[in-house]
Amino acid sequence: MLLLLAPALAVVGLLLVLPLGWLAWQSIYQDGFTPEHYLRILQEDIYWNTFRLTFSISASVTVLAALLGFPVAYAAARLPPRWATVVLALVVIPFWTSVLVRAYAWLVLLQRRGVINQVLMDLGIVDEPLALVHNATGTIIGTVHVLLPFMVLPLYAVMRKIPGDLLNAAASLGARPGYVFARVFLPLSAPGLLAGAMLVFVLCLGFYITPELLGGGRTIMVSMLVQRNVELYHRWGAASAVGLTLLFVVFAIFWIVDRVLPLERVYGAR
Repeated sequence: MLLLLAPALAVVGLLLVLPLGWLAWQSIYQDGFTPEHYLRILQEDIYWNTFRLTFSISASVTVLAALLGFPVAYAAARLPPRWATVVLALVVIPFWTSVLVRAYAWLVLLQRRGVINQVLMDLGIVDEPLALVHNATGTIIGTVHVLLPFMVLPLYAVMRKIPGDLLNAAASLGARPGYVFARVFLPLSAPGLLAGAMLVFVLCLGFYITPELLGGGRTIMVSMLVQRNVELYHRWGAASAVGLTLLFVVFAIFWIVDRVLPLERVYGAR
């Protein structure tokens, strides 16, 4: 059994355990063992504000992705297979385009003289351009666009498995469509919603390119804090401590969610 597991264990060790061990060592060793980097995270406001902003943006992106992705997944699940394939293809197509290219595209659309502001002003909806970029608003919009497929696909996978007979049975007993949706379909699709929310939230926590471009240097997330510690200040220990702290927070989130709804059920292991 160990021989069969050896290749997988070697990959995990080289690509996961060894890098994490190296980061952990750097975070606590600087001319001797020291908790300096972790104490700085606890004591300095910039770290608290950065983590607070990162979690706020991640939560906003997750909620918006759920609101936008649920109708798309529901439509794909209820459509005939041929049309469902078309919908899913439209959802997956953005993966063929670089995240960097999409970020620059949103930068063009959202800037003060961009297409969106120009249309709003031509229609008389606003009198002056809106601040849609170089702030948290632009970061959220661009990040939702990038991460939306990670919400739609788990939702669709779960919704597709919901037997239509259950919905027909509820309707035959006199339940109205809205009641059937709220009491039958929505609870059964909850594992897919939770799986998508976890994927979007965790991926957003470590996002870098989109916040860097659309935030304009004003919306500083944890990933950007790591980058600046390395490139500007050459403080590898501080960057390692920030990265490991974020990792521990993500593990805590998974543990809490697992207490509420086992992850095996969420990701379809059983």
